[in-house]
Amino acid sequence: MSSELRYTANTQLEHLHARYTGTGHADLTKYEWLTHQHRDTLASIVGHPTLTSYLAIADGEAIGRTKFEMTERMLQPCGPPPKKDED
Repeated sequence: MSSELRYTANTQLEHLHARYTGTGHADLTKYEWLTHQHRDTLASIVGHPTLTSYLAIADGEAIGRTKFEMTERMLQPCGPPPKKDED
């Protein structure tokens, strides 16, 4: 019975990972997790026009300029990736 539960839980977890790309996995680094979070936040801001216009007014910029800056920031939201230790 417990092996069936493990199999079911595993398939549910795989389904969640396939459906929601930012949910992570066991080998996810802190940098990758932060990058996913920042990109998700920026995409949400750009995707909601009222939030984008609120930020544009707060910054004193045009809405198009604010959208452009947000999408540019999505490339490397947390800066360049850290160097990997290759042993």
